[in-house]
Amino acid sequence: MILGAAARDAHAAVAWVVVIANGAAGLWALGAHAVGTLRRRALWWFTVVAQLVIFVQAGLGVWLQSSEDLEPPDFHILYGFTMLIAVAILYSYQVQMPEHRYLLYAGGGLFLMGMGVRAMII
Repeated sequence: MILGAAARDAHAAVAWVVVIANGAAGLWALGAHAVGTLRRRALWWFTVVAQLVIFVQAGLGVWLQSSEDLEPPDFHILYGFTMLIAVAILYSYQVQMPEHRYLLYAGGGLFLMGMGVRAMII
């Protein structure tokens, strides 16, 4: 199944995009908390894209599992959907914590990165 192999390769490649992009967004937000010149609108656009890639990754995973009838490793689905829920929680808390928004997204980005790594190594 050539399509199945390509889908598995895409899922593996996008996993690295999720990890690297969310880690970079988290570090940028942490830096922006400390250094005012890093507080740019581009940070928020980058964060949005990094978090949207998580939804793309989850969609790829669901499609791959259903089309190939694969059984994912233990806890792989839990880590993936925990990331989706974490994005929603981050978004909901930003309104309640405007003075700590940079720290919120710093911790959130690094958490998402860690969850992505954990999902890849099981």
